[in-house]
Amino acid sequence: MQRETAETLALNALSWLVAHEELRPVFLSSTGLSEADLRSRAGDPDVLGSVLDFLMMDDAWVIAFCDANGFAYDQPMQARAALPGGAQMHWT
Repeated sequence: MQRETAETLALNALSWLVAHEELRPVFLSSTGLSEADLRSRAGDPDVLGSVLDFLMMDDAWVIAFCDANGFAYDQPMQARAALPGGAQMHWT
């Protein structure tokens, strides 16, 4: 996946996440971002990567996001791999 496409998907995920009032505070506390930080850094690839990392913590969130936005279930993972820090680690 191209980085621009990954960023667009992650921005969609951020919009979806922010719209869910029960998830937004959990995301903010897990990242240490304030709502002001989130607004000012929404396009930052590192923040977008953290959005996808958070989303992928729960299969139900991935399914709900993808169903709501017309994405295949594997696309958030592909997008994460295309953003900074998303490369798979090889431990061997």
